Amino acid sequence: MAKKNFEGSLEKLEQIVGSLEQGELSLDDSIKKFEEGINLYKNCKDLLSSAEKKISVLTDSLNEEEYQE
Repeated sequence: MAKKNFEGSLEKLEQIVGSLEQGELSLDDSIKKFEEGINLYKNCKDLLSSAEKKISVLTDSLNEEEYQE
């Protein structure tokens, strides 16, 4: 699965959860949707982790600049 943006992955994950909650899918289709949902969850988690690291680097550099002034 190609890396998707966070919003797109989250939207698709919400759709999958909705279809699973309806309970109208066959067992095989439910398993496929569940697997797809797990992959989307991992993608969202990776994207959030990356964003947190970037924010941490930015705030650390900001704090360093404040101490130098």
